[in-house]
Amino acid sequence: MTTNGERKIITVADPAALAKTAAERVIARVDENPGRIAICLTGGSSPKALYQLLATPDYRARIPWDRIDWFIGDERLVPRKDKLHNMSMAREAFLDRCAPAANVHPIATDTADLRDPDVSAALYENELMAFYGAEQLDPKRPLFDLVLMGIGPDGHTASLFPGYPAVEETQRWVVGVPKANVEPFVPRVSLTLPALASCREMLFEVSGENKRAILTRLFAGENLPANRARSLGETVWLIDQAALPEDFRG
Repeated sequence: MTTNGERKIITVADPAALAKTAAERVIARVDENPGRIAICLTGGSSPKALYQLLATPDYRARIPWDRIDWFIGDERLVPRKDKLHNMSMAREAFLDRCAPAANVHPIATDTADLRDPDVSAALYENELMAFYGAEQLDPKRPLFDLVLMGIGPDGHTASLFPGYPAVEETQRWVVGVPKANVEPFVPRVSLTLPALASCREMLFEVSGENKRAILTRLFAGENLPANRARSLGETVWLIDQAALPEDFRG
């Protein structure tokens, strides 16, 4: 493990090791909180192996499912049954088998009046505030115990794209993103950087040689949304060997 500024970087051999290391960090965060736990999930392909691992008997038995509320960092405004729907991927991978339905908090996307991402964003912001019990985030009381994150080929994270107004939002917790910067080009809803930062740990998972180029730019300090995403607590990047830039020195 190396430290890069405020960012901890943990390198692992391959995607299987990545999923196992991430699962252990999930368990560690859960074990630290004897009360109500909030975890913010991410979409995309990177976390799927982690989600499936959490549903296996060994891990499932170690998780107090009734005490955990599951949220999502961003969503595509597509029908719930669409393969592009982030929370549906997480449901299929582990939530539907393990978590009480009342503890799963998706972003609404299905009804006709929610085709406007700003409307859906406002609803989710209200839900987060109701869960948190306040309309302002307190740095001493994080919204989430753990936020899972990824990085896109353009340096976006959640649905916060380079150069988009949503990246600069400081007051809202959730924003609508009318058009994505990368495929699929569908409207999105995303938590903002301040909302994502309100956590005890922010955990990025990065796997595969197709991520090497963007990690090179990230480690060079380029002003990318993923570089600006930092937890008020601990920020950790899990990276497998295939994704690691060849000249990386920590």
